[in-house]
Amino acid sequence: MAIITLTTDLGHKDFYQSALKGAILSQLPNANIIDVSHQISSYNIPQAAFILKNSYKFFPKGTVHLIGIDANYGSNPRYLAMASDGHYFVGPDNGIFSLLFEHPPTKIVAINIKAEAKFLHFPLLDIFVKAACHLANGGVLTGLGAETTDYNHRSLIQPVVEQNIIRGSVIYIDSFQNVITNITKELFESARMKRRFEVYFRRNESINKINIHYNEVPEGEKLCIFSISNFLEIAINKGNAAGLLGLHVGDIIRIEFYDK
Repeated sequence: MAIITLTTDLGHKDFYQSALKGAILSQLPNANIIDVSHQISSYNIPQAAFILKNSYKFFPKGTVHLIGIDANYGSNPRYLAMASDGHYFVGPDNGIFSLLFEHPPTKIVAINIKAEAKFLHFPLLDIFVKAACHLANGGVLTGLGAETTDYNHRSLIQPVVEQNIIRGSVIYIDSFQNVITNITKELFESARMKRRFEVYFRRNESINKINIHYNEVPEGEKLCIFSISNFLEIAINKGNAAGLLGLHVGDIIRIEFYDK
């Protein structure tokens, strides 16, 4: 089964998303097209990487993931196709690939498909579709271009760890207004060393317990949980954590550990 996923900032208002899907089906009529998200904020590479990174592993091996974020990122954009974790990825070399993987990709090629003149400003409908359909139809990566090991790297702000403190930040707010930080469960446990702790954030709010389920606290109460993304999440059971707690992407989250 040929599966192609789409992660874009095209939204649902305009015809762009439908045109993209139509172009895929024209190339590969049996393609199974799955929307990861079209609601990425415009040109927001870290947001797109977070969403795709936490979803692609649930798809079958061999799935092709088309990434349409900031494709025209410079005067001479470069497009890549690569294999990682048994999956294929097609997208712009704007730094997003460096945010997706824990380990370097297995193989990378620089796509050498020549764009038709009418698609120069919209490579998703031409270059990306042709590359994704080639891979989904069983084609090899090297059929798209020459192998390379070079790709653009971006870095995300990492938590700062001191003897008794972790300073992290908010990296994502989901549609339930849950607040997701850049503090992983592994980092938290290694710094905690079984000590008691307090999670501090804006408005002098704090939480001193990690829950497993949202409903372990009464409705309207705040909590911390390690979500499916493996990052520390601040939430309100059936409530709007971001709005009620005044939290935004980039805000600092501080965890203090106490020996007694």
